[in-house]
Amino acid sequence: MTEHYLNYVNGEWRDSADAIEIFEPATGKSLGTVPAMSHEDVDYVMNSAKKALPAWRALSYVERAAYLQKAADILYRDAEKIGSTLSKEIAKGLKSSIGEVTRTAEIVEYTAKVGVTLDGEVMEGGNFEAASKNKLAVVRREPVGLVLAISPFNYPVNLAGSKIAPALMGGNVVAFKPPTQGSISGLLLAKAFAEAGLPAGVFNTITGRGRVIGDYIVEHPAVNFINFTGSSAVGKNIGKLAGMRPIMLELGGKDAAIVLEDADLDLTAKNIVAGAFGYSGQRCTAVKRVLVMDSVADELVEKVTALAKDLTVGIPEEDADITPLIDTKSADYVQGLIEEAAEKGAKPLFDFKREGNLIYPMVMDQVTTDMRLAWEEPFGPVLPFIRVKSADEAVMIANESEYGLQSSVFSRNFEKAFAIAGKLEVGTVHINNKTQRGPDNFPFLGVKSSGAGVQGVKYSIQAMTRVKSVVFNIED
Repeated sequence: MTEHYLNYVNGEWRDSADAIEIFEPATGKSLGTVPAMSHEDVDYVMNSAKKALPAWRALSYVERAAYLQKAADILYRDAEKIGSTLSKEIAKGLKSSIGEVTRTAEIVEYTAKVGVTLDGEVMEGGNFEAASKNKLAVVRREPVGLVLAISPFNYPVNLAGSKIAPALMGGNVVAFKPPTQGSISGLLLAKAFAEAGLPAGVFNTITGRGRVIGDYIVEHPAVNFINFTGSSAVGKNIGKLAGMRPIMLELGGKDAAIVLEDADLDLTAKNIVAGAFGYSGQRCTAVKRVLVMDSVADELVEKVTALAKDLTVGIPEEDADITPLIDTKSADYVQGLIEEAAEKGAKPLFDFKREGNLIYPMVMDQVTTDMRLAWEEPFGPVLPFIRVKSADEAVMIANESEYGLQSSVFSRNFEKAFAIAGKLEVGTVHINNKTQRGPDNFPFLGVKSSGAGVQGVKYSIQAMTRVKSVVFNIED
C-alpha cells in the first residue's frame, strides 16, 4: 500500500477529506497520495499564517537565519532520500534529482548568510531645499506579509526553496503550493522546514486540484505577494487575478543560441546539446532553437548530431539523459511540433521514435520561421536549427519571439558578442555557454511573456520586502 502524505499547516500535519493519487510518469506505478484541499482548508492555512506573522516579523535577521540554517542542514542530510522520491515523481535522473535537493540546501544556507548582511540606511535632508535640512530619515525594509509560493513540476524542490527561503528571511510568512505532479517532493521539502522548528503558522503547505483551488489561492484576500514559476498562460492569468498585489513570475522561454562564423564549434556543439537535452528539454532555460550562420551550419549540425546520438535513453533510476516526459499530453504536443515541421519541409536527422511518454532525442535541420517549432516552446527533447545569413537576421528572429528569457551567443569575438547581447530582448545573455539558471546570487529574470520581477537570493529578498521611511524633524 502506498503512503498517504499530509500537509504541514500551523505547526501540525493535517489531512483533508479528499485525496489525489500521484503516479510515476516512467512506470505508471502509484507513488502515494496527497490531500486535495478544499476552500475551507485553504482558509485555515491563510488564517494560521496571518496569525503567525507579527511574532515572526519581530525576530531579527540573525534569529530567522538560524532557522534557515537548520533547514539547510536537514536538506543536506536527507538529499538522497528526497532525491530518490523526486526522481520517481517527475522522471528526472537520480543523480540530477539528488543534486536538485543539494542545490536547494545551498540556496537556503546562502539566503541565511546574505540575509544577516541586509542593512537599512539613514538619510539627511537639505539636498534640494534649505527647509528640509533638519529632516532625518531612517529607511528600512519590512516584510510584505503572506507570500504565496507556487513551484513547477520540473524543479518542485529547487524552485520552491528559492522562493521560500528569501520570503522567510525577509520576515514574511509562507503558504507553499507545490505542483500536483511534484506534490510529494514538495511535502518532503516541507518536512525539513518543520523539523527545523519554525514557529507554528510561519510555513504552511497547500496541495490540491488546480481547477478547485488554483484561482482561489491566488485571489485569496490574505495573500500579499505571489511568487510563481510555470507556464506563461497560467502566469498571465495570475497577473490578472493579482490586481494591485505585487507578483514575481518566472514563465516560459524560447531561448535561442546564436552561432557566428568564428565560433568554436566543438565548444558550441557540446553546450548546445547539454542545454537542449538536459532533463529531456523540460527546462524553461533550455536551448530551444539554434540560429546559425549558413556558412558554418553544416559543420555544426554534424557535430551536434554526433553528440546527440550518444545520449542515453531510459528510466530515471538509470540516470538516462532522456527520460519519459511528465505526461502523455506533453509527449503528444512535442510529437505534433515535430510532425508539423517535417510536413513543411524541415529535415529530421533521426527517425522519430516514441514509447509512451518517452520521446527519443530529435534534431531538425532546415527549420523555417513559418513552422510552429520555430516559435513555440516544446518542453521536450527536440532541437531545431534555423539557418541565417547574418547576425542581424539572427537577432531579428530571436527578438520576434513572444518570450524573452535567455539567449546564448557563440563567438571568439567578444566585442561582437557583447554588442549582439545588447540588442537581444531577454533577461540574460550567455557568451559561449548554454542558457541556464544561476548561479543563484546572480539576477534571474525574463521579459515579455517570460516573466515579471527579478530573482536571485538578494533580489528575491528585496522583492518580497517593502521600504519604509521614518522621518524625524530635528531642531537646531
